[in-house]
Amino acid sequence: QVELVESGGGLVQAGDSLRLSCSVPGRTVNHYDMGWFRQAPGKEREIVAIIRMTGGSTYYADSVKGRFAISKDNAKSTIVLQMNSLEPEDTAVYYCAARISRVSLSSTNYEYWGRGTQVTVSS
Repeated sequence: QVELVESGGGLVQAGDSLRLSCSVPGRTVNHYDMGWFRQAPGKEREIVAIIRMTGGSTYYADSVKGRFAISKDNAKSTIVLQMNSLEPEDTAVYYCAARISRVSLSSTNYEYWGRGTQVTVSS
């Protein structure tokens, strides 16, 4: 079993920034895709940003392009999502996800999930 440990999140105002981190303790993730999904109340879970740990290719949802940036630190088995210019529509529970790289970055099939962290953006 792969454990994903999330940190970050919180309550901010529109226009502010937040940083989410996700690490995989005790495991090398060089051959993984890792990223973030989110789920707002009453809505389906949606992809936010993904990064391939080998090579660094990324995928972003259209709604966050230009505002969010995903990065990686393979030595620490960690990814970071930097969220800037936050909007009330970004309010959701954010989940870290990981899988062994087998399919395209835009695929939403993931094997491992974190517990989620709440991000709330007030207007």
